[in-house]
Amino acid sequence: MSALGNLVAGVAHEINNPVGFLGGNIQPALDYIKDIFGLIDLYQQEYSHPSGIIKDEIEAIDLDYIREDLPKLVGSMQEGVKRIRDISTSLRTFSRADSDRPIACNIHDGIDSTILILKHRLKASETHPEIQVIKEYGQLPLVECYAGQLNQVFMNILANAIDALEESNIGRSFEEMKNNPKCITIITKISESQQKIIITIKDNGKGMNEQIKLKVFDHLFTTKSVGKGTGLGLAIARQIVEETHGGKLSFNSVLGEGTEFLIEIPA
Repeated sequence: MSALGNLVAGVAHEINNPVGFLGGNIQPALDYIKDIFGLIDLYQQEYSHPSGIIKDEIEAIDLDYIREDLPKLVGSMQEGVKRIRDISTSLRTFSRADSDRPIACNIHDGIDSTILILKHRLKASETHPEIQVIKEYGQLPLVECYAGQLNQVFMNILANAIDALEESNIGRSFEEMKNNPKCITIITKISESQQKIIITIKDNGKGMNEQIKLKVFDHLFTTKSVGKGTGLGLAIARQIVEETHGGKLSFNSVLGEGTEFLIEIPA
């Protein structure tokens, strides 16, 4: 994971250079377009009777449409560059290399970067509506932690929640899914004693039966089909939370209603 994190951070850093170049040039390009259209307007005012050749060319290129669409087109490029920059930032945040000691970090940045990386699994498709993520963030202090490892915990729990929601949609019509949407709720708060940060990740999926509850943190235990799960995710997540950070990882689950994971780490 450390080597993969370094690789991802390196790729994200390399993406930043061309993205920065594009982002820095789009606004001047919009300004130039505005100036050129201004000059064309001035020409049309001063020379209100253009030659037949110019009239034909204006009709051929559909100047009015270009005038309306070109700024929108460049604006959409600007949005695309912003999106790439956000993904790059999230990759660097998620793959943050841990030092040999805990460093003060913003927990919400780690959660947000993980959600963005998983965005492709949350989007609507032909088979299911969008999975909504509801964030109820409290006011948290910076937390001394191994951010890269905690991000792995968020990734495992959120990916499992998405899996559970996808499985709970099997056999349901698209209309049923729309009427009873699936969502993940993330709540963060500091305990009343101010000694612990509590992060709750809750889904309204199919939940777990008693047999699965007993084994959920067991090494190599998985409910997924061959090739889809390793049985390591939650076992490693518990190790990171409890052994590395001195916290607690627990869960509540009701069959048919959903599952809630609670991450508690010292503040």
